[in-house]
Amino acid sequence: MTEMTGFSELTPDRLLDVVEETLDRRLVGFAHPLTSYINRVYELQDATGERIIAKFYRPGRWSREALDEEHAFVLSCADAEIPVVPPMRLPDGGTLGEVDGIHFAVYPKRRGRDFEACTEEEWQRIGHVLGRLHAVGRQETAQHRVVLHPGHSTEQNIGDLIEGDYVPARFRTDFERVTREIADAITPLFEDVELFRIHGDCHHANILERPDEGLMLIDFDDMATGPAVQDLWMLLPDRADRCRREINLILEGYETFQEFDDYSLRLIEPLRAMRMLYFLSWCARQVADAGFSRTFPDWGSDSFWRGQIADLTHQMAAIRELCG
Repeated sequence: MTEMTGFSELTPDRLLDVVEETLDRRLVGFAHPLTSYINRVYELQDATGERIIAKFYRPGRWSREALDEEHAFVLSCADAEIPVVPPMRLPDGGTLGEVDGIHFAVYPKRRGRDFEACTEEEWQRIGHVLGRLHAVGRQETAQHRVVLHPGHSTEQNIGDLIEGDYVPARFRTDFERVTREIADAITPLFEDVELFRIHGDCHHANILERPDEGLMLIDFDDMATGPAVQDLWMLLPDRADRCRREINLILEGYETFQEFDDYSLRLIEPLRAMRMLYFLSWCARQVADAGFSRTFPDWGSDSFWRGQIADLTHQMAAIRELCG
């Protein structure tokens, strides 16, 4: 197997060698990088003209067990004829390859356009797909994925930011105050809410419209154990109280396949706050990476932290207004 000395050494030439040897399939010298800040993702082509996607996972983000659980979920969805893109089986029968501690997977190329719901029928179609997805998600558990619950993921995100000294001392008191207020307010709302395997990052860019085939869910990289409503709220064009029509249409489609707990709609604004804190923690883990400052030039500045604390304070007010 071609040797790699680290993730930063993953050049297109090295990537081509690894995938070619793993698949025992001759590739042409085509390696088109696809947008992915965390992982290294390339579109490749074999000698027959077939396009494939090679995804090399950034070390330290997910364990092999967590990646196996992601792949198992997607494969189960494919078996249930839910429109997803499952990883290809490698010659050893598995879906994960490894080189120098770096895990990778290979996917068939699937074309489509980003889906943007406008009509009633389109919102219902989203509900259909999510209802079927969650029916599969409930069939098994994931032991190694993020648990979207304030007492799990959010407490971890807050702790990482504070204990890692990412929040400057002059802003720490205000940051701790507003994040503690958020955590204390939203944690009771998650009592008795069912948590199961979900997509976790279900927004319009992760849904493809394929001509003559319908909708396809892609990119399960943030698959999590969480509430059903997590896969709904990021699709909405505005806050939940201003999107009752869209919510009703999604649920009309969803409940064709299974019931939806309407109580969990109260979690939308709490989940939005959790997403804000997750993104801050996600960025903090990347600050030492080459290119991070070019992508996020203002991250960590005084104006940045003032803005974040103001946004979190505003979100806390929305939670208080909508959730009581």
